[in-house]
Amino acid sequence: MGWQDKIAAPMTSGGTGAKIQYAALCWRKGDQGVEILLITSRDSGRWVIPKGWPMTGLSPEAAAAQEAWEEAGVEGVVNPMSLGRFGYHKALGDAVRVPCAVAVYGLRVKRLADKFPEVKERRRDWFPPDVAADLVQEPELAQIIRGFIPPAEGRPAPIAGE
Repeated sequence: MGWQDKIAAPMTSGGTGAKIQYAALCWRKGDQGVEILLITSRDSGRWVIPKGWPMTGLSPEAAAAQEAWEEAGVEGVVNPMSLGRFGYHKALGDAVRVPCAVAVYGLRVKRLADKFPEVKERRRDWFPPDVAADLVQEPELAQIIRGFIPPAEGRPAPIAGE
């Protein structure tokens, strides 16, 4: 399926509204505390988190986990509660940029595969949250990373107000 099929609205200046994407904030507990996995984008090589378009038959968090597998070789446990959202403009060609709203889901990494679909197209590395937040270009994503608190064992996520 081409990118044209993934975008429902016209790609003209008259098109309105952001397109939704789902992303995985991949994390693990390291010797020095929580570590965040970043990957490079295929086009510019900038540091990002795995993200992509909705997938028929998959919940938003399952789509985020699928993207984490395809783009970073991540296997783990995804949290069904969104950590937040960030916006950016996705380049879909030299002259086409589409506004996207990205819902982010935490994914605790259990294993990183050596072979995965985009292994030859991306790099991946672990960073402390403050470093990861400084490396991404989207300010709202940086805020999500800086504020990330891993869920307690046996619970899906902290509940606001607790």
